[in-house]
Amino acid sequence: MKTNCVITIGRQFGSGGRYVGRMLAEKLGIPFYDKELLSEAAKQSGICEEIFEDHDEKPTRSLLFNLVTGMQVHGDAGSYYMDMPLNHKIFLAQFDAIRSIADKGPCVIVGRCADYVLRDDPNAALVNLFVHAPMEARIRRESARTNTTPIQAEKRIRQVDKERASYYNFFSSKRWGDAQGYDLCVNTGNMDISDVVQLTLRYL
Repeated sequence: MKTNCVITIGRQFGSGGRYVGRMLAEKLGIPFYDKELLSEAAKQSGICEEIFEDHDEKPTRSLLFNLVTGMQVHGDAGSYYMDMPLNHKIFLAQFDAIRSIADKGPCVIVGRCADYVLRDDPNAALVNLFVHAPMEARIRRESARTNTTPIQAEKRIRQVDKERASYYNFFSSKRWGDAQGYDLCVNTGNMDISDVVQLTLRYL
């Protein structure tokens, strides 16, 4: 019997997905994991947290970079991770951390292929949410958040979306942003984050 409600959130950059996840977790009184997942994965794997941050939801790097940074592993985890490309080490370490987090109880996890990782978890009552918005709305949000020009904001949005899609499509058998892969897809273009949270709570 599945006992732990785990909400995973995929999101377009600038759509407010992270804020939706944090507010959902607060409303439900359960743990929230976004960047926090990187710390957990680093702790469990013995790989430096800075490496996780550098590779966070990014596609495969060059072989030379993998060979050089692949030596930055310490402790007993070294023998487990040393013989594979760095991007695979990072994914597997995050995979283990996601499963471990989900086993502890209900939670909200943002990104990192969590929906795919937990798809067959016998204890996780999984709800997969995808948050998106029109480019114009995302540009406004990102430009205001970072105090950058609309052109700069759009460049950053397109870059991060491309990286997230490449990462997700490489490590999972699903397609990033494909509505068929999620339980609920929400367009935040004309909605306040609090309204998106209320909608999701009603769905739950």
